[in-house]
Amino acid sequence: MLYTRTGDRGESSLYNGNRKPKTDQIFEALGAVDELNSSIGIAHHYCNKVGNGLVDQLIEIQCNLQDIGSNIATPRNDSSETQLRNTAFDEGHIDKLEGWIDTLDSQLPPLRNFILPSGGEASVFLHQARSICRRAERTTIPVVEANEADETVLKYLNRLSDYLFAAARYAAKKDELEENVYKKAKSGREASVQTRSLSK
Repeated sequence: MLYTRTGDRGESSLYNGNRKPKTDQIFEALGAVDELNSSIGIAHHYCNKVGNGLVDQLIEIQCNLQDIGSNIATPRNDSSETQLRNTAFDEGHIDKLEGWIDTLDSQLPPLRNFILPSGGEASVFLHQARSICRRAERTTIPVVEANEADETVLKYLNRLSDYLFAAARYAAKKDELEENVYKKAKSGREASVQTRSLSK
């Protein structure tokens, strides 16, 4: 059965068998990472529709987020050596992500203005994932500081938001769509938006 009734009193189990209130900072972080994974799933759908070349990277990232969830759900200060070894998050994932960022960024025009989430469906959903990623990072900070998750998890989430930003701009370029550039409104007037082509 999908339901167990064990969480009806507001508690849930971790990988090591310990139970904590669902309001615990660990479950806040787990929930944010899960939401991030779902949002990347939406972005993946639209990237796949247009064939912009990002889908394999996004699937790998989703798998890494599952591993991050396992790491967070296994408090490093209160789990067995076997459990810690099974849920360790390798720093090599961060190096790979940085390589992807550099490759995407090298194909984009320099960023000289703030941009608004824009540039087509694939791009805007990648931007949405980026903002959720920032929240996942913020909620994971106290978990890492309490020695309940590895620091590599936090580093990966920090780099992932950069990747999603670069990927969003890249997706707009591949779709040959313009991104909206923020322009501060003058006093008493509505804010105006400029568009900029990514092909230049």
